[in-house]
Amino acid sequence: MIYVFCRAVVRGLFAILYRFESVGVHNIPSEGGVLICSNHISVRDPISVGIHVKRQVKFMAKAELFNIPVFGWLVRQLGAFPVKRGGVSKDSIKTALTILRSGEIMGIFPEGTRNSDATAAKRGAASFALRSGATVVPAAIIGDYKPFRKVKIIYGAPVDLSRFEGDKSPEALDGATELIMAKIHEMRASGKPTEN
Repeated sequence: MIYVFCRAVVRGLFAILYRFESVGVHNIPSEGGVLICSNHISVRDPISVGIHVKRQVKFMAKAELFNIPVFGWLVRQLGAFPVKRGGVSKDSIKTALTILRSGEIMGIFPEGTRNSDATAAKRGAASFALRSGATVVPAAIIGDYKPFRKVKIIYGAPVDLSRFEGDKSPEALDGATELIMAKIHEMRASGKPTEN
């Protein structure tokens, strides 16, 4: 399988280049829909989120990438699906919900763009989680991806969003988003996985 082969190769490269380490992988359920929510500091983050996870992690990617010969095919084989610039289309939303409802794993960056301070987040991640019923696992990437400096990803215990179930209001989405981001911030500050 292309994904398994590429993951093994990149895992080795990251171990050498960034002394890459993952902590708390056991917090990711072995089955069922899972939404991994992480801070976003680099274009390398999707790789970091997935290389130590046993199950394939799928991501949204800019639609333009899929038009590049060979590379576009490879990106699709690695589990990415296109999202148009300027906003998430109905097709992208449908694909994301299908992935989660069918018991697969999807990674997402609640901030929506690279943000070294992780100060703002959009409602998309919370919306996907509440609409699909997927388990939300917070993740924190720590490091700057400079050669031979350590980069670490921490996976926390699943976030309990039960208080927001069935509530489609903007306030519920904001509350769920804040809770997810709080867990990410906590791990960035402590360097340890969050607990239930």
